[in-house]
Amino acid sequence: MTPPFILTAAETARAEQLAAAGGVPSLTLMETAGGGVAAAAAKFWPKGPVAVLCGPGNNGGDGFVAARLLAEQGWPVRTALLGDRNALKGDAKTMAERNFGPIEDFSPAALSGATLIIDALFGTGLSRPVEGPAAAMIDAANAHAAPVLAVDVPSGVNADTGAVMGTAIRAARTATFFTKKPAHMLFPGRAFCGAVDVVDIGIPVSVLAKIAPSTYENQPEVWAAAFRRPSFTANKFSRGHVAVVSGPRLRTGAARLAARAALRSGAGLVTLLADPEAADECAAQATSVMVRVVDGARGVAAALADPRITAAVIGPAAGIGPATVETTQAILNSSVHAVLDADVFSSFEARPDTLFSRLRPNDVLTPHEGEFGRLFKDIDPVTLGRLGAARLAAHRCGAVVALKGADTVVAAPDGRAAINGNAPPDLATAGSGDALAGMIAGQLAQGTPGFEAALIGVWLHGACGQAAGPGLIAEDLPDALPVILRRLLSPPTDPGRAPSV
Repeated sequence: MTPPFILTAAETARAEQLAAAGGVPSLTLMETAGGGVAAAAAKFWPKGPVAVLCGPGNNGGDGFVAARLLAEQGWPVRTALLGDRNALKGDAKTMAERNFGPIEDFSPAALSGATLIIDALFGTGLSRPVEGPAAAMIDAANAHAAPVLAVDVPSGVNADTGAVMGTAIRAARTATFFTKKPAHMLFPGRAFCGAVDVVDIGIPVSVLAKIAPSTYENQPEVWAAAFRRPSFTANKFSRGHVAVVSGPRLRTGAARLAARAALRSGAGLVTLLADPEAADECAAQATSVMVRVVDGARGVAAALADPRITAAVIGPAAGIGPATVETTQAILNSSVHAVLDADVFSSFEARPDTLFSRLRPNDVLTPHEGEFGRLFKDIDPVTLGRLGAARLAAHRCGAVVALKGADTVVAAPDGRAAINGNAPPDLATAGSGDALAGMIAGQLAQGTPGFEAALIGVWLHGACGQAAGPGLIAEDLPDALPVILRRLLSPPTDPGRAPSV
């Protein structure tokens, strides 16, 4: 099974070039792409007047094909072109010549009476803000009552970052080709795409070997081979042991959430490491999770000397300051894999290189955007896009970075990255990130490499958010894991279930 790769604009162009070099003419690709757009229109909307807005490039060429095919099927079609028809070149010019209907002036008047609008203005190559007549047409389409079907990406959205370039089409659906693009997964662009349909236009999958893409949509197919399913000979020690550093008295809840999530996600044992004043509070709230009294960083280091402990979490309500710095360093000086969260980032804000110098490739950092800015002050997710920012940060710090959000991006130091798409907005609640840290640690503890452990944890977190539903609180997330894991590990009996691993 081919993993769900995500291709950038440049990689998509390369795929088309390789397909053409391999014997698939570019005109054939365009004809098939336009046919896919027409098929989507016919599948999701009743036959009626359609306005097709075409740009001067290949995206417009796809639009000309869709217009011709819909007209042949009896749809009343009006086609408008941005720019001079005589300036068209290449395949777009050929498809415009094959379009037997009139091509109208590029004016919002072309939208009059439409029950569907097809946006074929700009594709993946847009690199500057939309202005002038194009911007006016986009605004008019957005104000129109008819739904919009976008071709490849909604016009005005940067295909690689998801940024809105001045103004952008708000599509009800988007028909894209061969693979998804980053903009289909990254906000704000994702919110402009509507439902996304990937159309097979005849590009051979074999071209991926030459492109060597390194970005994925976070789905079980990406990490299935790394997922640790317990064997019949497993015992609690063979499934790994997570240590979670607790916060001080009256601030232990975050660590307890992480500990419970680690246990639910597959670790055989989990121990809360608590200072003497917080230990009773932890013990009163924990049953399956063990509690060990430790005294500062030295106590944590002594606990981690036990070779049966394989992963550790620090950060959830740990406190900001030198004590967290020292304890984090003790963890990173040990042999256990680490998940660093929350207060760790604020504690190292003044000296991030001190942290980076100790990180290992399988350690996982889980900052939200504000925390990310404290550690990586010169890496701007707005300028680079969240995908580019996370990838650069992982390379710089030498560890896995999970840049949290509605579109969490997980990046490895070797350049691999994945964008998550299953997180519901209900996860925006206190303690949600603490549960995520525990889910990742539960995977790390079992020997799963850091990148895959983070992908699994992030995907499980989103799936648990969906299962718990509106009104969820963080405590619901670990307890939703059995349902999600059952669906994941059992053969699916209905199309809504995740593929088994």
